[in-house]
Amino acid sequence: MRIHVLQLIVGDKLISDSYNSVGLHLLSSGTVLDAGDILMLNRHNIDYVDILPRETEDPEQDERTQYQVTPEQSDCFHKAIDGIKQLFKCAGFGDKLVNNDVETAFNPLIQSFQGEKDVVSLLLSLNSQDDYTYQHSVQVGMLSYYMAKWMYKSDKEALLIGKAGYLHDIGKSKIDPSILEKPGKLTNDEYNEIKKHTIYGYEIIRDSLQDNTIALVALQHHERFDGSGYPMRRTKTEIHSYSTIIAVADVYSAMISNRVYQESRDLLFVLKELHRMSFGQLDPKITQIFIRNMIPNFIGKKVSLSDGRAGTIVMTNPSDFFRPLIKIKNEFVDLSQLNGVEITQIAM
Repeated sequence: MRIHVLQLIVGDKLISDSYNSVGLHLLSSGTVLDAGDILMLNRHNIDYVDILPRETEDPEQDERTQYQVTPEQSDCFHKAIDGIKQLFKCAGFGDKLVNNDVETAFNPLIQSFQGEKDVVSLLLSLNSQDDYTYQHSVQVGMLSYYMAKWMYKSDKEALLIGKAGYLHDIGKSKIDPSILEKPGKLTNDEYNEIKKHTIYGYEIIRDSLQDNTIALVALQHHERFDGSGYPMRRTKTEIHSYSTIIAVADVYSAMISNRVYQESRDLLFVLKELHRMSFGQLDPKITQIFIRNMIPNFIGKKVSLSDGRAGTIVMTNPSDFFRPLIKIKNEFVDLSQLNGVEITQIAM
């Protein structure tokens, strides 16, 4: 049975060896695939593999365990939020950041989640009642780290990129909270003041940590490939490569989060928006790496559809990532063949 990699599910068994485009042996015939194997095939840009025919195509017979973060992971997540909150307070008072304080708050978080493969479930499971800005900083740090690993960065470099993501919004500590938390539309003056957080962040990190790379990320994470971003209207190669990674994580986290002026959007909808932004605004290669690594984790998730029905994603569609095969009771619905029906919500 020949199948596209994006249609694989945990438990499928290979019946032939798998090699990448340069002949590197990835997996042997007889391997029973787990989530890590599927992601590895995906990252090596393997399109099709041969598997043993499945005994059943009924996903309800696939005994998936409910994803849960451990108490240790939850504790590290909340400590990272408390850590960034203290760093904001420190910067807001004009005090210098201390590198040891940053790493004490952020590094244990990454260590606790280092082996996790299902980032979608991770984001659905972790939540905090804290201010959006703090939770967003932690999410961007985590996502930036994962993206760096998906790009085969070393552990040391991935941790640095995650740290840059964690601190990317530190300049907001200098913005009047009444502007940051305003529920209505910002005036032009207020929006221009918000945009200054990139400059403030650059100055805070440069003067405190003497790290020009992390400072540049704070300055450039709102720059866009087509020059439509801010504050310097940089384009393509004028933007530091780390900034282009954090930009994708920043947009994704912002759109899946509830904010005072915007309700959260569904995870799959946001991936579609990132895909659209990759044609001009975001780095297309990095955006595709992010989407390609996130999509397989949607298999098995419960969804609500725009026509009122609910079901479970059982297979992704290699020709249209965002319109998968859904099982609704005893019926299979292929969204790629059903115009006008969209996924409106994804849950565990």
